[in-house]
Amino acid sequence: MDYLARREHGRAELATKLGQAGFEPDVVETTIEQLVADGLQSDARFVEAWVSSRIGQGKGPERIRAELRQRQVAEAAIDEGIAAAAADWVGLARAARQRKFGSELPGDFPARAKQMRFLQYRGFEADQVRAAVSTDDDSA
Repeated sequence: MDYLARREHGRAELATKLGQAGFEPDVVETTIEQLVADGLQSDARFVEAWVSSRIGQGKGPERIRAELRQRQVAEAAIDEGIAAAAADWVGLARAARQRKFGSELPGDFPARAKQMRFLQYRGFEADQVRAAVSTDDDSA
């Protein structure tokens, strides 16, 4: 309960923490099952909180997806969480680019490539990256 009182945790993440705290695997599994049954632990809530947090940090859908996979969240829950966020990914990519590089679009190829690499690292998809570093004329 102490872990869940601080923030949402995924099922696998919570099991790992309890195991590292010295609890036996069967006790961990029973405890988590009870927490799920009581509605105190939910992977869906965890994904929702995680996606919201990462969007606030300027991260894209691919980076968020990879982080959730690392935390052993089911692919279906990840897809639902990202879709439920209904984020304007192109707008978020543009905002992340502007925070890092300013409002002026890159003028030459090296500057454009640098900004595109930055956005790819942040986890934005190729079409989102292209839209973020282009003028509206270029993307048409």
